[in-house]
Amino acid sequence: MNQHRVDHSESVKWTPNVSLTATKRDIAGLIERLHFDLPEGLIWLDQSRVTLLHASWLAQLRSELLPLLGYHQARALITRLGYSAGCRDAKASLERNPAQSWEEMLLTGGQMHTLHGMVAVAVINIDLDENRRRCHIEFVWKNSIERIGDDERRFHNSESGCWMTVGYAAGFLTTCYGAPVHFRELACCSGGHDHCSGIAKFADQWSDSTEDMVYYSALQMSEDDATTATGPISLQPELLLQAHNASGIVVGRSTAFNAVQHNVNQVADTRATVLLLGESGVGKSVFARQIHDRSPRSGNPFVEINCAAIPENLLEAELFGVEKGAFTGAGATRPGRFEEANGGSIFLDEIGTLSLSSQGKLLRVLQNHKFERLGSNKTLQADVRVIAATNEDLEVAVQEKRFRADLYYRLNVFPIQIPSLRQRTDDLPVLIDHFLKMFSTRHDRNVSGISGQAYRMLLAHNWPGNIRELENVIERAVIMCQRGEMIEVGHFPQSQLAEAAKRLMQLDEAGNLAHSSDDLDGLPATILDALNSQGLNLEGLERAAIKAALAATNDNVARAAKLLGVTRAQIDYRLKKWQAE
Repeated sequence: MNQHRVDHSESVKWTPNVSLTATKRDIAGLIERLHFDLPEGLIWLDQSRVTLLHASWLAQLRSELLPLLGYHQARALITRLGYSAGCRDAKASLERNPAQSWEEMLLTGGQMHTLHGMVAVAVINIDLDENRRRCHIEFVWKNSIERIGDDERRFHNSESGCWMTVGYAAGFLTTCYGAPVHFRELACCSGGHDHCSGIAKFADQWSDSTEDMVYYSALQMSEDDATTATGPISLQPELLLQAHNASGIVVGRSTAFNAVQHNVNQVADTRATVLLLGESGVGKSVFARQIHDRSPRSGNPFVEINCAAIPENLLEAELFGVEKGAFTGAGATRPGRFEEANGGSIFLDEIGTLSLSSQGKLLRVLQNHKFERLGSNKTLQADVRVIAATNEDLEVAVQEKRFRADLYYRLNVFPIQIPSLRQRTDDLPVLIDHFLKMFSTRHDRNVSGISGQAYRMLLAHNWPGNIRELENVIERAVIMCQRGEMIEVGHFPQSQLAEAAKRLMQLDEAGNLAHSSDDLDGLPATILDALNSQGLNLEGLERAAIKAALAATNDNVARAAKLLGVTRAQIDYRLKKWQAE
């Protein structure tokens, strides 16, 4: 990435944007969210347990990881740890105040960064537009905790050392804004500067976002040198595309997702049988394809078969083929799926649905790599790697005598548990963004984005159908949306997301309990009574409402406007008008 960076260290000054800098009152409010239970050894930030660590701990961790993993792998791991922490804080922030503006989210992220003791944050230039999905932030970080020591300098070129800080900021704003945000340092304290500076933009606003993306994924990266890293990342472009293409969607940055990626990396280049476990809709078939694509068999066929979709009396012929005349209607010899997959891989989905008879035939193939077509005595060789998947607990099936124990042990050589979407909620922003772009292109809708309210409803949903459900919800919303428009709550299937909508409606714009529709039935009469008793007209009521909204938001005009359901310009106009009177 060296060729894309410019050293602005001489021109960048510590001149915070006043409207986005945390005040003492803001910091005091954040500190109040910390709770100490010293007798029990517990420290809480809101509902999350946290810990206090010496700053030297991070330096010691880095000094251990760099020689152990190499520059790129160590940087990726530390970046992902920061990203995960940023995602957690962002979700907590959105739960506390779902109606924040983008500027308020940016401010909160900077305050949380400060509270964690990572850096002091200032924004020197900002261009945010939620409606047009534009994000351009120029920032300064002072007193970074990640200033590297002399013993670390030999491992990299000191171009960017604030890996955890960059990851945290990216995770926080990605979760808040609903699309991948990439941060890049232009100058870093690791290079001897007094402070760090850089730019943050949406990933698709960078012309070379792939270079940032590799640090958020557990893909294998080769080091340029065992002790230094002065050149670009040696990651094969085709490997990255295999992990993020549109036909085989393997998209994620969460810890749970990357744990799966580590297992895929470990087993892909072997001949071992792989058993993929997980709920329906988590993407087992896509991970199976990924294992094949990263294996030495990638140039040979990948054959996928759903065992539950084939009738029992046809399954043997489907898997192993049929000889001409083997049964009535077999007018020609037909190869089976194992023959079609010769030299490659076969993916047996829903393997728990196989009958005991079919299980026995499959066991022979796994043991001896041999089989016969139905109606033939000729033994054929099976040079095929088997990848199986099920959403059923096969150990329970074995205990209940519905699944052969010997077959289970043959399949269970290398099991990989695929997490549900509920276990990888950090991936929701990048998955939503990915599906929006994919279906917008596929259906020629040119959707401009997703509104804040609609995005937060997706975050609040429990996703029992996992990624398949998310994919279907977004595809329907894209189809319902007019060309060039933004996806709104009304484009979603309301019954499907009813619980998420209910949770969001429990809080109003100020973070207080919302009134139910029953509470509002008598509101018109109450307003008329207030007008008569106070001698107010409609304009007076409007002044009172704006005054109350400003008081509830500590004179924050942007939040007051959101609270009243009007634009900031409308409130500014009235305030100036009243001041001139």
